[in-house]
Amino acid sequence: MLYILFLYGLILGSFYNVVGLRVPLKTSIVTPGSSCPSCGHRLTARELIPVLSYIIQGGKCSQCKESISPIYPLMEFVTGALFALAYHLYGWQPELVVILTLVSLFMIIAVSDLAYMLIPNKILGFFALMFILERLFIPLNPWWDSLLGAASGFALLLFIAIISRGGMGGGDIKLFALIGFVIGTKGVLLAFFLATLIGAVFGVIGLTAGFYKKGKPIAFGPYIVVGTLVSVFYGRQVLLWYSSLFI
Repeated sequence: MLYILFLYGLILGSFYNVVGLRVPLKTSIVTPGSSCPSCGHRLTARELIPVLSYIIQGGKCSQCKESISPIYPLMEFVTGALFALAYHLYGWQPELVVILTLVSLFMIIAVSDLAYMLIPNKILGFFALMFILERLFIPLNPWWDSLLGAASGFALLLFIAIISRGGMGGGDIKLFALIGFVIGTKGVLLAFFLATLIGAVFGVIGLTAGFYKKGKPIAFGPYIVVGTLVSVFYGRQVLLWYSSLFI
C-alpha cells in the first residue's frame, strides 16, 4: 500500500501542477492538454510520465530543447512522498483520508502561490466543502475543536494582517482558517509558529543570497504548507522536544 500511494501521489501531483497553474488564470484544467510553454508542443503520453519523463528528456522539451521548470517533477515527487509518509504515520485509518486531502490542497496552492503569489478562492472553496463533509464523518475529538481551530486560525492571521497593514494576504488568512478547521486549535497554533519560524529563516537566507529583494512581497503560502505538514506529521514530537528544554 505504501508504494501504491506513492505512485498515486506521483500521478495526482502532475494533475495538481496543472490545477495550480491554470485556475488562477481562469482557464480549463481539462483542455487543452499539457504542452511545452516555450514552443507549444503537445506532450505525448510518453512525455507525461511523472518525474521519469523529465529525467529521460534531461529536463528539456523534446522538440525545442528549451529547459523545463524543475517545479513540475519536484511537485510530483513531493506529492508522492507525502502520500506515502501519511500512510506510514497514520496507517489505514479514516483520518488518512483527511490528511491526503490536506496534502492535495497544499500541493495545489504551493504551485499557485509560487507562480502567481495567489491562493485562489475557487480552490479554497472546493476543498472547504470536502473538509466539511469529511469532518462530519471523521470528526476531531472534541468535534467543536474544528470550529475553534477555524476561528483561531482566522483571527490570528487577521490580527497579523491588521498590525502589518496588509503584510498578510487575504488568501493566507482564509487558508489558515481552513487549516484550523481541519487540524484543530493546538495544531493550527503550532503550524503558525513553525510557518513563521521557517519563513523568517528562509527570508534571511534569501535576502542574504539575493533571492529576495528588500521591500518586495514574498509568497507565504509555501511556508504555511511546510509548517502545517510538520505540525500534522510530527507535532507531538516537536512539542515534547520543546517541553524537554525546560525540564
